Amino acid sequence: MHPDSITWLLEPDTPGVRYLALRDLCDYPANDPALISARAEAHATAPITTILDQMDAAGFWVEPGPGYYPKYQGTVWSLILLAQCGASASDDSRIARACAYLLDHGLTGGGQFTVSGAPSGTADCLQGNLCAALLDLGYDDPRLETAFDWMARSVTGEGIAPVTDRQAAVRYYAGKCGPLFACGSNNRQSCAWGAAKVMLAFSKLPPGRRTPVIDRAIEQGVAFLLSADPADAAYPSGWSDKPSGNWWKFGFPVFYVTDILQIAEALAGLGYGSDTRLSNALKLIASKQDAQGRWPLDYDYRGKIWGDFGAKKQPSKWVTLRALRVLKAAA
Repeated sequence: MHPDSITWLLEPDTPGVRYLALRDLCDYPANDPALISARAEAHATAPITTILDQMDAAGFWVEPGPGYYPKYQGTVWSLILLAQCGASASDDSRIARACAYLLDHGLTGGGQFTVSGAPSGTADCLQGNLCAALLDLGYDDPRLETAFDWMARSVTGEGIAPVTDRQAAVRYYAGKCGPLFACGSNNRQSCAWGAAKVMLAFSKLPPGRRTPVIDRAIEQGVAFLLSADPADAAYPSGWSDKPSGNWWKFGFPVFYVTDILQIAEALAGLGYGSDTRLSNALKLIASKQDAQGRWPLDYDYRGKIWGDFGAKKQPSKWVTLRALRVLKAAA
């Protein structure tokens, strides 16, 4: 790590980054007065306040219902964004209300987070993103156990009928069409974007809460992500003959489009940071920093989401935070 990187992140101009850097990079304990103060300031300023100011009093953004639409500003996207900004349900009652609303309207009885309200509207990227976001937001609900169980079984295939068995009580669908991250949007092949989200969510679940089927899903997911060199991202790419160029564009926030940095984050979070198969990806991540130890914003959603997270191609505190977290976890 460059000696100036953390100093830059701790500057007071971006309270959200400062709070997360103190917590995740400097390892301040939860009861440290400086961390408590930084956390309060982060929740009292943008981007957290910007996002929450757009929330309906009932707990949704823009449109009631499952929350996938409108894309990037609906409930799903707003909660994912809040989670990545370090927001916490215990610090603002509106966040807890929004989490409850999502579970009431966007989660089926079978544990699928859904675009449409029906189990068929599920997808690995959606499931992983929301399971991870709710854990990061600190919103614990018994229904999350069902969501994690479905997510694990959807990886291993245990107890899930083929997509063709329309009479089965629990089956795959046109989108989420098979085990090991098979996705209709990826020409029914295993989707590494979805895999990264699912494995990141599992990495955030405390080991004591992981069931045997979750452990098996983690084992299979890790094997899939390490079946290719993550630095090359040579995973099944649907109808294309080469991987998406977005793999090498580190961004913020991170929705369903994924980068190599997130694969490394998921694997390091699961304890594979020192695995030699991840070494090229870690070297790639380190190589993208500039002379001051800062990483640029290569991929963004400027004008599409609540808030502004910096200019593209310029040094980004949010991306630098992501990169340093991964390198620290791997070390």
